[in-house]
Amino acid sequence: MAETLLCVPIFVDSPEQALADARAAKERGADIVEFRIDRCFDGSSGDDEQDAYLVRQLQALIADSPLPVVLTCRSADEGGEFDGDDSERVALLEKLTAAANVQPAYMDIEQAAYSRSANIRQKIHLCVQHADQQRPVTTRLITSSHDFETRPTDLVRTLFAMREEPTPAVIKIAHRARSIRDNLELFDLLAARDRPTVALGMGEFGVMSRILAPKFGAFLTFASLRNEDATAPGQPAIDELLDVYNFRSINENTRVLGIVGWPVAHSASPLVHNAAFKAAGIDAVYVPLPVYGTGAADDGSYESLKATLDELITHPRLDFAGASVTLPHKEHLVRYAKDKGLSMEAGAELIGAANTIAVQRDGLGTSTHARVSNTDASAIVSCLVDALGDLADRRVAVVGVGGVGRAAAVACADAGAAVTVFNRTHAKAERLAADLAGKTAGTVVAEPLAALPDLAADAFINCTSVGMAGGPAPDASSLPIDAIVERGVVSPAAVFFDTVYTPRVTPMLAAADAAGFRTIDGVGMFIHQAEAQFFTWTGKGVPPGLFAQLLTG
Repeated sequence: MAETLLCVPIFVDSPEQALADARAAKERGADIVEFRIDRCFDGSSGDDEQDAYLVRQLQALIADSPLPVVLTCRSADEGGEFDGDDSERVALLEKLTAAANVQPAYMDIEQAAYSRSANIRQKIHLCVQHADQQRPVTTRLITSSHDFETRPTDLVRTLFAMREEPTPAVIKIAHRARSIRDNLELFDLLAARDRPTVALGMGEFGVMSRILAPKFGAFLTFASLRNEDATAPGQPAIDELLDVYNFRSINENTRVLGIVGWPVAHSASPLVHNAAFKAAGIDAVYVPLPVYGTGAADDGSYESLKATLDELITHPRLDFAGASVTLPHKEHLVRYAKDKGLSMEAGAELIGAANTIAVQRDGLGTSTHARVSNTDASAIVSCLVDALGDLADRRVAVVGVGGVGRAAAVACADAGAAVTVFNRTHAKAERLAADLAGKTAGTVVAEPLAALPDLAADAFINCTSVGMAGGPAPDASSLPIDAIVERGVVSPAAVFFDTVYTPRVTPMLAAADAAGFRTIDGVGMFIHQAEAQFFTWTGKGVPPGLFAQLLTG
Protein backbone atom coordinates (compact mmCIF):
# COMPACT_ATOMS: atom_id res chain seq x y z
CA MET A 1 0.00 0.00 0.00
CA ALA A 2 1.40 3.41 -1.01
CA GLU A 3 2.01 5.88 1.79
CA THR A 4 -0.71 8.47 2.25
CA LEU A 5 0.64 11.92 1.42
CA LEU A 6 0.24 14.83 3.80
CA CYS A 7 -0.86 17.88 1.82
CA VAL A 8 -0.89 21.45 3.13
CA PRO A 9 -3.33 23.67 1.19
CA ILE A 10 -2.18 27.27 0.76
CA PHE A 11 -4.32 30.15 -0.41
CA VAL A 12 -2.15 32.29 -2.66
CA ASP A 13 -2.68 35.87 -1.54
CA SER A 14 0.72 36.77 -2.95
CA PRO A 15 3.45 34.61 -4.51
CA GLU A 16 5.88 35.69 -1.79
CA GLN A 17 3.55 34.64 1.02
CA ALA A 18 2.67 31.35 -0.68
CA LEU A 19 6.32 30.43 -1.24
CA ALA A 20 7.15 31.20 2.38
CA ASP A 21 4.22 29.03 3.49
CA ALA A 22 5.34 26.20 1.20
CA ARG A 23 8.79 26.30 2.76
CA ALA A 24 7.25 26.27 6.23
CA ALA A 25 5.04 23.32 5.23
CA LYS A 26 8.11 21.36 4.17
CA GLU A 27 9.83 22.14 7.47
CA ARG A 28 6.74 20.95 9.37
CA GLY A 29 6.76 17.61 7.53
CA ALA A 30 4.38 18.00 4.57
CA ASP A 31 4.85 15.86 1.44
CA ILE A 32 3.01 18.09 -1.03
CA VAL A 33 1.31 21.50 -1.13
CA GLU A 34 -1.85 22.66 -2.81
CA PHE A 35 -1.67 26.18 -4.22
CA ARG A 36 -5.19 27.59 -4.17
CA ILE A 37 -5.09 30.37 -6.77
CA ASP A 38 -8.85 31.06 -6.85
CA ARG A 39 -8.43 33.97 -4.45
CA CYS A 40 -5.75 35.86 -6.37
CA PHE A 41 -7.13 35.71 -9.92
CA ASP A 42 -10.71 36.05 -11.09
CA GLY A 43 -9.96 36.52 -14.77
CA SER A 44 -11.94 39.76 -14.95
CA SER A 45 -9.39 42.53 -14.56
CA GLY A 46 -9.54 43.42 -18.25
CA ASP A 47 -5.87 44.35 -18.16
CA ASP A 48 -3.99 41.86 -20.34
CA GLU A 49 -0.58 43.15 -19.26
CA GLN A 50 -1.46 42.91 -15.57
CA ASP A 51 -2.89 39.42 -16.04
CA ALA A 52 0.23 38.28 -17.92
CA TYR A 53 2.43 39.60 -15.10
CA LEU A 54 0.39 37.68 -12.54
CA VAL A 55 0.65 34.52 -14.63
CA ARG A 56 4.45 34.88 -14.71
CA GLN A 57 4.54 35.33 -10.94
CA LEU A 58 2.45 32.21 -10.39
CA GLN A 59 4.59 30.25 -12.82
CA ALA A 60 7.66 31.24 -10.82
CA LEU A 61 5.89 30.19 -7.62
CA ILE A 62 5.16 26.73 -9.01
CA ALA A 63 8.69 26.34 -10.35
CA ASP A 64 10.28 27.46 -7.06
CA SER A 65 8.08 25.43 -4.73
CA PRO A 66 10.15 23.22 -2.41
CA LEU A 67 7.45 20.55 -2.57
CA PRO A 68 5.37 19.00 -5.37
CA VAL A 69 2.34 21.13 -6.19
CA VAL A 70 -1.36 20.48 -6.60
CA LEU A 71 -2.64 23.46 -8.61
CA THR A 72 -6.24 24.36 -7.85
CA CYS A 73 -8.50 27.20 -8.87
CA ARG A 74 -11.63 26.19 -7.00
CA SER A 75 -15.03 27.23 -8.25
CA ALA A 76 -17.35 29.15 -5.94
CA ASP A 77 -19.96 26.48 -6.69
CA GLU A 78 -17.90 24.00 -4.65
CA GLY A 79 -16.59 26.15 -1.82
CA GLY A 80 -13.88 28.11 -3.66
CA GLU A 81 -13.51 31.78 -4.43
CA PHE A 82 -13.31 31.81 -8.25
CA ASP A 83 -16.60 33.24 -9.45
CA GLY A 84 -15.91 33.50 -13.17
CA ASP A 85 -16.79 31.24 -16.08
CA ASP A 86 -15.27 27.79 -16.48
CA SER A 87 -13.74 28.91 -19.77
CA GLU A 88 -11.89 31.75 -17.99
CA ARG A 89 -10.63 29.40 -15.32
CA VAL A 90 -9.39 26.77 -17.73
CA ALA A 91 -7.75 29.45 -19.87
CA LEU A 92 -5.83 30.55 -16.78
CA LEU A 93 -4.69 26.99 -16.10
CA GLU A 94 -3.60 26.64 -19.72
CA LYS A 95 -1.49 29.80 -19.47
CA LEU A 96 0.07 28.74 -16.20
CA THR A 97 1.21 25.36 -17.53
CA ALA A 98 2.27 26.53 -21.00
CA ALA A 99 5.92 26.93 -20.00
CA ALA A 100 7.93 23.71 -20.12
CA ASN A 101 9.45 24.32 -16.69
CA VAL A 102 6.07 24.89 -15.02
CA GLN A 103 4.67 21.45 -14.40
CA PRO A 104 2.69 21.11 -11.17
CA ALA A 105 2.51 17.51 -10.04
CA TYR A 106 -1.29 17.62 -10.16
CA MET A 107 -4.08 19.85 -11.37
CA ASP A 108 -7.44 19.68 -9.58
CA ILE A 109 -10.68 20.37 -11.43
CA GLU A 110 -14.22 19.63 -10.26
CA GLN A 111 -15.91 16.65 -11.85
CA ALA A 112 -18.95 18.83 -12.55
CA ALA A 113 -16.86 21.24 -14.64
CA TYR A 114 -14.86 18.47 -16.30
CA SER A 115 -17.97 16.65 -17.49
CA ARG A 116 -20.04 19.72 -18.31
CA SER A 117 -18.48 20.63 -21.64
CA ALA A 118 -16.48 18.79 -24.29
CA ASN A 119 -14.61 22.02 -25.00
CA ILE A 120 -13.60 22.43 -21.34
CA ARG A 121 -12.53 18.79 -21.19
CA GLN A 122 -10.41 19.19 -24.33
CA LYS A 123 -8.64 22.24 -22.90
CA ILE A 124 -7.97 20.48 -19.62
CA HIS A 125 -6.50 17.55 -21.55
CA LEU A 126 -3.95 19.94 -23.08
CA CYS A 127 -2.56 20.53 -19.58
CA VAL A 128 -2.37 16.99 -18.18
CA GLN A 129 -1.05 13.52 -18.86
CA HIS A 130 -3.26 11.11 -20.79
CA ALA A 131 -2.86 8.34 -23.35
CA ASP A 132 -3.13 10.65 -26.39
CA GLN A 133 -1.12 13.56 -25.03
CA GLN A 134 1.31 14.90 -27.65
CA ARG A 135 3.02 17.49 -25.45
CA PRO A 136 5.79 16.74 -22.88
CA VAL A 137 3.40 17.08 -19.95
CA THR A 138 4.00 15.53 -16.52
CA THR A 139 1.05 17.06 -14.67
CA ARG A 140 -1.60 14.54 -13.66
CA LEU A 141 -5.29 15.24 -13.28
CA ILE A 142 -7.36 15.14 -10.10
CA THR A 143 -11.12 15.30 -10.56
CA SER A 144 -13.02 16.26 -7.43
CA SER A 145 -16.46 16.69 -5.95
CA HIS A 146 -17.33 18.77 -2.87
CA ASP A 147 -20.43 19.45 -0.80
CA PHE A 148 -19.93 21.81 2.14
CA GLU A 149 -23.51 21.35 3.37
CA THR A 150 -24.23 17.63 3.67
CA ARG A 151 -23.69 14.18 2.19
CA PRO A 152 -24.92 14.49 -1.39
CA THR A 153 -27.71 12.12 -2.31
CA ASP A 154 -25.91 11.28 -5.56
CA LEU A 155 -22.54 10.59 -3.90
CA VAL A 156 -22.15 7.01 -5.14
CA ARG A 157 -23.41 7.87 -8.63
CA THR A 158 -20.92 10.75 -8.82
CA LEU A 159 -18.09 8.48 -7.71
CA PHE A 160 -18.95 5.89 -10.35
CA ALA A 161 -19.04 8.60 -13.01
CA MET A 162 -15.57 9.73 -11.93
CA ARG A 163 -14.28 6.16 -12.15
CA GLU A 164 -15.54 5.84 -15.70
CA GLU A 165 -13.17 8.59 -16.82
CA PRO A 166 -9.78 7.23 -17.99
CA THR A 167 -7.77 10.47 -17.77
CA PRO A 168 -7.89 11.39 -14.06
CA ALA A 169 -4.99 9.90 -12.13
CA VAL A 170 -6.68 10.67 -8.80
CA ILE A 171 -10.29 11.15 -7.78
CA LYS A 172 -11.37 13.09 -4.74
CA ILE A 173 -14.68 13.30 -2.91
CA ALA A 174 -15.30 15.53 0.09
CA HIS A 175 -18.57 16.32 1.82
CA ARG A 176 -19.77 17.52 5.19
CA ALA A 177 -20.20 14.51 7.44
CA ARG A 178 -23.49 14.28 9.30
CA SER A 179 -22.27 11.71 11.82
CA ILE A 180 -19.43 9.30 12.53
CA ARG A 181 -21.20 6.77 10.33
CA ASP A 182 -20.55 8.89 7.23
CA ASN A 183 -16.82 8.33 7.82
CA LEU A 184 -17.31 4.58 7.68
CA GLU A 185 -18.99 4.90 4.29
CA LEU A 186 -16.01 6.94 3.06
CA PHE A 187 -13.65 4.23 4.31
CA ASP A 188 -15.65 1.63 2.39
CA LEU A 189 -15.41 3.74 -0.77
CA LEU A 190 -11.64 3.90 -0.33
CA ALA A 191 -11.49 0.14 0.04
CA ALA A 192 -13.24 -0.24 -3.33
CA ARG A 193 -11.04 2.31 -5.15
CA ASP A 194 -9.90 1.65 -8.71
CA ARG A 195 -7.09 4.24 -8.58
CA PRO A 196 -5.57 6.65 -6.03
CA THR A 197 -8.51 8.21 -4.20
CA VAL A 198 -9.16 10.89 -1.60
CA ALA A 199 -12.36 10.53 0.48
CA LEU A 200 -12.84 13.05 3.27
CA GLY A 201 -15.59 14.17 5.61
CA MET A 202 -15.78 17.84 6.43
CA GLY A 203 -16.80 19.45 9.71
CA GLU A 204 -16.46 18.17 13.26
CA PHE A 205 -18.03 14.82 12.42
CA GLY A 206 -15.53 14.25 9.60
CA VAL A 207 -12.24 14.69 11.49
CA MET A 208 -11.93 10.91 11.86
CA SER A 209 -11.71 10.48 8.07
CA ARG A 210 -8.75 12.87 7.90
CA ILE A 211 -6.78 11.23 10.70
CA LEU A 212 -7.39 7.66 9.53
CA ALA A 213 -6.67 8.30 5.85
CA PRO A 214 -3.46 6.17 6.00
CA LYS A 215 -5.29 3.21 7.51
CA PHE A 216 -7.57 3.00 4.49
CA GLY A 217 -5.01 3.83 1.83
CA ALA A 218 -6.17 7.31 0.86
CA PHE A 219 -3.92 9.03 -1.67
CA LEU A 220 -3.59 12.07 0.59
CA THR A 221 -5.13 13.98 3.44
CA PHE A 222 -5.11 17.71 4.03
CA ALA A 223 -3.72 19.57 7.04
CA SER A 224 -3.51 23.33 7.42
CA LEU A 225 -0.24 25.08 8.15
CA ARG A 226 -1.99 27.01 10.93
CA ASN A 227 -5.43 26.58 12.50
CA GLU A 228 -6.64 29.84 10.96
CA ASP A 229 -5.50 28.76 7.48
CA ALA A 230 -7.81 25.77 7.10
CA THR A 231 -9.43 25.60 3.67
CA ALA A 232 -12.27 23.34 4.81
CA PRO A 233 -14.14 22.87 8.09
CA GLY A 234 -12.67 20.15 10.32
CA GLN A 235 -9.24 20.32 8.70
CA PRO A 236 -6.61 19.73 11.41
CA ALA A 237 -3.33 21.62 11.61
CA ILE A 238 -0.25 19.73 10.45
CA ASP A 239 1.41 19.90 13.88
CA GLU A 240 -1.69 18.35 15.46
CA LEU A 241 -1.88 15.59 12.89
CA LEU A 242 1.80 14.67 13.24
CA ASP A 243 2.44 15.33 16.93
CA VAL A 244 -0.88 14.45 18.58
CA TYR A 245 -2.18 11.70 16.30
CA ASN A 246 1.18 10.19 15.26
CA PHE A 247 -0.03 10.32 11.65
CA ARG A 248 3.10 8.72 10.18
CA SER A 249 2.62 5.60 12.33
CA ILE A 250 -0.95 4.88 11.23
CA ASN A 251 -1.24 1.86 8.95
CA GLU A 252 -3.82 -0.70 7.85
CA ASN A 253 -3.34 -2.73 11.06
CA THR A 254 -3.62 0.20 13.49
CA ARG A 255 -6.32 -0.28 16.11
CA VAL A 256 -8.77 2.59 16.54
CA LEU A 257 -10.05 4.02 19.81
CA GLY A 258 -11.56 7.38 20.63
CA ILE A 259 -13.69 9.66 22.74
CA VAL A 260 -17.46 9.48 22.34
CA GLY A 261 -19.48 12.46 23.49
CA TRP A 262 -20.75 15.93 22.67
CA PRO A 263 -18.85 18.15 22.46
CA VAL A 264 -15.41 16.50 22.23
CA ALA A 265 -13.36 19.08 20.32
CA HIS A 266 -11.72 20.42 23.51
CA SER A 267 -10.94 17.02 25.00
CA ALA A 268 -7.37 16.34 26.14
CA SER A 269 -7.90 12.60 25.74
CA PRO A 270 -6.38 12.32 22.23
CA LEU A 271 -3.24 14.11 23.45
CA VAL A 272 -2.61 11.82 26.41
CA HIS A 273 -3.71 8.47 25.01
CA ASN A 274 -1.85 8.83 21.71
CA ALA A 275 1.29 9.81 23.62
CA ALA A 276 0.87 6.73 25.81
CA PHE A 277 0.39 4.45 22.79
CA LYS A 278 3.56 5.86 21.27
CA ALA A 279 5.56 5.50 24.50
CA ALA A 280 4.38 1.91 24.98
CA GLY A 281 4.99 0.92 21.36
CA ILE A 282 1.32 0.06 20.79
CA ASP A 283 -0.03 0.27 17.23
CA ALA A 284 -3.19 2.24 18.00
CA VAL A 285 -4.63 5.71 17.50
CA TYR A 286 -7.20 7.59 19.57
CA VAL A 287 -9.52 9.94 17.67
CA PRO A 288 -12.50 12.24 18.32
CA LEU A 289 -15.82 10.40 17.93
CA PRO A 290 -18.51 13.09 18.31
CA VAL A 291 -22.02 11.74 18.86
CA TYR A 292 -24.57 14.49 19.24
CA GLY A 293 -26.71 14.74 22.33
CA THR A 294 -28.21 17.41 24.57
CA GLY A 295 -28.80 15.30 27.65
CA ALA A 296 -32.56 15.62 27.26
CA ALA A 297 -34.46 12.37 27.62
CA ASP A 298 -36.19 12.77 24.25
CA ASP A 299 -33.34 14.10 22.09
CA GLY A 300 -32.67 10.77 20.38
CA SER A 301 -29.08 10.67 21.57
CA TYR A 302 -29.34 7.11 22.89
CA GLU A 303 -30.36 5.89 19.45
CA SER A 304 -27.46 7.84 17.94
CA LEU A 305 -25.02 6.27 20.40
CA LYS A 306 -26.42 2.80 19.81
CA ALA A 307 -26.24 3.09 16.04
CA THR A 308 -22.72 4.54 16.18
CA LEU A 309 -21.29 1.90 18.51
CA ASP A 310 -22.96 -0.87 16.53
CA GLU A 311 -21.27 0.26 13.34
CA LEU A 312 -17.91 1.00 14.94
CA ILE A 313 -17.76 -2.43 16.55
CA THR A 314 -18.93 -4.39 13.52
CA HIS A 315 -17.07 -2.53 10.77
CA PRO A 316 -14.86 -5.17 9.09
CA ARG A 317 -11.78 -2.99 8.55
CA LEU A 318 -11.85 -0.36 11.30
CA ASP A 319 -10.31 -2.51 14.08
CA PHE A 320 -12.26 -0.58 16.70
CA ALA A 321 -10.83 -1.44 20.13
CA GLY A 322 -12.79 0.78 22.49
CA ALA A 323 -13.59 4.28 23.63
CA SER A 324 -13.88 6.73 26.44
CA VAL A 325 -17.48 7.90 26.79
CA THR A 326 -18.29 11.33 28.16
CA LEU A 327 -21.29 13.68 28.44
CA PRO A 328 -24.10 13.14 27.61
CA HIS A 329 -23.69 9.42 26.90
CA LYS A 330 -22.39 7.83 30.12
CA GLU A 331 -25.82 6.62 31.22
CA HIS A 332 -26.59 5.63 27.63
CA LEU A 333 -23.54 3.35 27.64
CA VAL A 334 -24.98 1.32 30.52
CA ARG A 335 -28.27 1.05 28.68
CA TYR A 336 -26.40 -0.04 25.57
CA ALA A 337 -24.51 -2.72 27.52
CA LYS A 338 -27.79 -4.08 28.88
CA ASP A 339 -29.51 -3.98 25.50
CA LYS A 340 -26.62 -5.86 23.87
CA GLY A 341 -25.91 -8.24 26.73
CA LEU A 342 -22.36 -6.95 27.15
CA SER A 343 -20.15 -7.70 30.12
CA MET A 344 -20.32 -4.86 32.66
CA GLU A 345 -18.51 -4.27 35.93
CA ALA A 346 -20.75 -4.22 39.01
CA GLY A 347 -19.80 -0.67 39.92
CA ALA A 348 -20.94 0.70 36.57
CA GLU A 349 -24.28 -1.07 36.89
CA LEU A 350 -24.87 0.35 40.38
CA ILE A 351 -23.84 3.82 39.27
CA GLY A 352 -26.03 3.57 36.20
CA ALA A 353 -23.32 5.21 34.13
CA ALA A 354 -20.09 4.10 32.48
CA ASN A 355 -17.24 5.90 30.76
CA THR A 356 -15.27 3.08 29.15
CA ILE A 357 -15.91 0.39 26.57
CA ALA A 358 -13.20 -2.09 25.59
CA VAL A 359 -13.56 -4.30 22.51
CA GLN A 360 -11.52 -7.45 21.92
CA ARG A 361 -11.50 -9.45 18.70
CA ASP A 362 -10.49 -13.00 17.93
CA GLY A 363 -7.46 -13.62 15.76
CA LEU A 364 -9.52 -13.50 12.58
CA GLY A 365 -11.41 -10.39 13.60
CA THR A 366 -14.69 -12.23 12.99
CA SER A 367 -16.07 -12.06 16.53
CA THR A 368 -15.88 -9.53 19.30
CA HIS A 369 -16.21 -9.29 23.03
CA ALA A 370 -17.00 -5.94 24.61
CA ARG A 371 -16.85 -4.90 28.26
CA VAL A 372 -18.20 -1.73 29.86
CA SER A 373 -16.76 -0.13 33.00
CA ASN A 374 -16.54 3.11 34.98
CA THR A 375 -13.18 4.61 35.93
CA ASP A 376 -14.62 7.93 37.14
CA ALA A 377 -15.64 6.55 40.54
CA SER A 378 -12.22 5.39 41.69
CA ALA A 379 -10.63 8.56 40.29
CA ILE A 380 -12.96 10.80 42.33
CA VAL A 381 -12.26 8.92 45.55
CA SER A 382 -8.51 9.01 44.94
CA CYS A 383 -8.60 12.80 44.56
CA LEU A 384 -10.69 13.30 47.71
CA VAL A 385 -8.62 10.90 49.82
CA ASP A 386 -5.48 12.82 48.83
CA ALA A 387 -7.10 15.99 50.21
CA LEU A 388 -9.22 14.73 53.14
CA GLY A 389 -7.87 11.32 54.12
CA ASP A 390 -10.43 8.64 55.02
CA LEU A 391 -13.89 9.55 53.68
CA ALA A 392 -15.80 7.59 56.34
CA ASP A 393 -18.35 9.90 58.00
CA ARG A 394 -17.30 12.87 55.84
CA ARG A 395 -20.09 15.02 54.42
CA VAL A 396 -19.94 15.36 50.65
CA ALA A 397 -22.13 17.54 48.41
CA VAL A 398 -22.50 16.35 44.82
CA VAL A 399 -23.92 18.81 42.27
CA GLY A 400 -25.29 17.13 39.16
CA VAL A 401 -26.77 13.66 38.73
CA GLY A 402 -25.52 12.78 35.26
CA GLY A 403 -22.89 10.14 34.68
CA VAL A 404 -20.14 11.84 36.70
CA GLY A 405 -22.55 12.86 39.45
CA ARG A 406 -23.82 9.31 39.86
CA ALA A 407 -20.25 8.02 39.95
CA ALA A 408 -19.32 10.57 42.62
CA ALA A 409 -22.35 9.73 44.76
CA VAL A 410 -21.78 5.98 44.61
CA ALA A 411 -18.02 6.16 45.10
CA CYS A 412 -18.15 8.53 48.07
CA ALA A 413 -21.02 6.70 49.72
CA ASP A 414 -19.26 3.36 49.20
CA ALA A 415 -16.28 4.88 51.01
CA GLY A 416 -18.55 5.64 54.00
CA ALA A 417 -19.37 9.29 53.36
CA ALA A 418 -22.72 10.98 53.93
CA VAL A 419 -23.59 12.22 50.45
CA THR A 420 -26.13 14.90 49.59
CA VAL A 421 -27.00 15.26 45.93
CA PHE A 422 -28.27 18.45 44.33
CA ASN A 423 -29.56 18.99 40.83
CA ARG A 424 -31.31 21.71 38.85
CA THR A 425 -34.21 19.26 38.47
CA HIS A 426 -34.74 18.12 42.06
CA ALA A 427 -36.81 15.09 41.06
CA LYS A 428 -33.75 13.60 39.37
CA ALA A 429 -31.72 14.01 42.56
CA GLU A 430 -34.47 12.32 44.54
CA ARG A 431 -34.56 9.48 42.04
CA LEU A 432 -30.81 8.91 42.38
CA ALA A 433 -31.02 8.88 46.17
CA ALA A 434 -33.87 6.36 46.00
CA ASP A 435 -31.92 4.18 43.55
CA LEU A 436 -28.96 3.98 45.96
CA ALA A 437 -30.90 3.52 49.20
CA GLY A 438 -29.36 0.70 51.25
CA LYS A 439 -26.83 -0.20 48.55
CA THR A 440 -23.77 1.65 49.86
CA ALA A 441 -21.81 1.80 53.13
CA GLY A 442 -22.65 5.48 53.56
CA THR A 443 -25.87 7.37 52.93
CA VAL A 444 -27.21 9.27 49.92
CA VAL A 445 -29.96 11.88 50.27
CA ALA A 446 -31.32 14.57 47.96
CA GLU A 447 -31.90 18.23 48.74
CA PRO A 448 -33.16 21.17 46.65
CA LEU A 449 -30.45 23.20 44.98
CA ALA A 450 -31.42 26.26 47.00
CA ALA A 451 -30.39 24.44 50.20
CA LEU A 452 -26.80 23.93 49.07
CA PRO A 453 -25.29 27.02 50.81
CA ASP A 454 -26.64 25.78 54.16
CA LEU A 455 -24.89 22.40 54.03
CA ALA A 456 -21.77 22.19 56.19
CA ALA A 457 -20.04 19.76 53.85
CA ASP A 458 -16.40 18.75 53.93
CA ALA A 459 -16.29 18.56 50.14
CA PHE A 460 -18.34 20.05 47.32
CA ILE A 461 -18.06 18.37 43.92
CA ASN A 462 -19.24 19.92 40.65
CA CYS A 463 -20.29 17.13 38.31
CA THR A 464 -21.99 19.28 35.69
CA SER A 465 -20.58 20.83 32.50
CA VAL A 466 -21.01 24.36 33.87
CA GLY A 467 -17.71 26.20 33.49
CA MET A 468 -16.39 23.87 30.77
CA ALA A 469 -14.76 25.44 27.73
CA GLY A 470 -16.96 24.68 24.75
CA GLY A 471 -19.88 23.79 27.00
CA PRO A 472 -23.23 25.56 27.38
CA ALA A 473 -22.10 27.90 30.19
CA PRO A 474 -18.31 28.31 30.06
CA ASP A 475 -18.24 31.55 32.07
CA ALA A 476 -20.63 30.50 34.83
CA SER A 477 -19.90 29.12 38.29
CA SER A 478 -21.46 25.78 39.08
CA LEU A 479 -21.68 26.53 42.82
CA PRO A 480 -22.91 29.70 44.61
CA ILE A 481 -19.60 30.47 46.34
CA ASP A 482 -20.71 33.94 47.47
CA ALA A 483 -23.83 32.51 49.11
CA ILE A 484 -21.82 29.76 50.80
CA VAL A 485 -19.43 32.34 52.24
CA GLU A 486 -22.32 34.53 53.35
CA ARG A 487 -24.04 31.69 55.23
CA GLY A 488 -20.79 30.93 57.08
CA VAL A 489 -21.58 27.28 57.88
CA VAL A 490 -18.83 25.76 55.76
CA SER A 491 -15.44 25.21 57.36
CA PRO A 492 -12.46 27.02 55.82
CA ALA A 493 -10.90 23.55 55.51
CA ALA A 494 -13.63 22.42 53.10
CA VAL A 495 -12.57 21.27 49.64
CA PHE A 496 -14.15 22.43 46.39
CA PHE A 497 -13.65 19.91 43.59
CA ASP A 498 -14.51 20.55 39.93
CA THR A 499 -14.57 17.52 37.65
CA VAL A 500 -14.30 19.83 34.64
CA TYR A 501 -10.67 19.99 33.50
CA THR A 502 -10.88 22.39 30.55
CA PRO A 503 -10.06 25.02 31.65
CA ARG A 504 -8.04 23.81 34.58
CA VAL A 505 -9.22 26.75 36.72
CA THR A 506 -12.96 27.06 36.18
CA PRO A 507 -15.01 30.05 37.38
CA MET A 508 -16.13 27.98 40.38
CA LEU A 509 -12.59 27.06 41.39
CA ALA A 510 -11.41 30.64 40.94
CA ALA A 511 -14.19 31.90 43.22
CA ALA A 512 -13.57 29.18 45.83
CA ASP A 513 -9.84 29.90 45.86
CA ALA A 514 -10.48 33.64 46.23
CA ALA A 515 -12.71 32.85 49.23
CA GLY A 516 -9.86 30.94 50.89
CA PHE A 517 -11.13 27.39 50.37
CA ARG A 518 -8.99 24.46 49.25
CA THR A 519 -9.58 23.33 45.67
CA ILE A 520 -9.14 20.26 43.50
CA ASP A 521 -9.16 20.78 39.75
CA GLY A 522 -10.36 18.22 37.24
CA VAL A 523 -6.90 17.40 35.93
CA GLY A 524 -6.09 15.03 38.78
CA MET A 525 -9.33 13.15 38.29
CA PHE A 526 -8.80 13.07 34.55
CA ILE A 527 -5.35 11.54 34.99
CA HIS A 528 -6.55 8.83 37.39
CA GLN A 529 -9.49 7.78 35.22
CA ALA A 530 -7.51 7.97 31.96
CA GLU A 531 -4.71 5.80 33.33
CA ALA A 532 -7.29 3.20 34.35
CA GLN A 533 -8.85 3.33 30.88
CA PHE A 534 -5.49 2.84 29.21
CA PHE A 535 -4.86 -0.26 31.32
CA THR A 536 -8.34 -1.58 30.48
CA TRP A 537 -7.64 -1.32 26.75
CA THR A 538 -4.02 -2.45 26.69
CA GLY A 539 -3.20 -4.36 29.88
CA LYS A 540 -0.28 -1.96 30.32
CA GLY A 541 0.35 0.92 32.65
CA VAL A 542 0.98 4.47 31.49
CA PRO A 543 4.63 5.53 31.85
CA PRO A 544 4.83 7.22 35.29
CA GLY A 545 4.18 10.94 35.16
CA LEU A 546 3.47 11.05 31.41
CA PHE A 547 -0.13 12.29 31.64
CA ALA A 548 0.70 14.84 34.34
CA GLN A 549 3.58 16.18 32.27
CA LEU A 550 1.41 16.55 29.18
CA LEU A 551 -1.44 18.26 31.01
CA THR A 552 0.41 20.44 33.49
CA GLY A 553 3.86 20.88 31.94
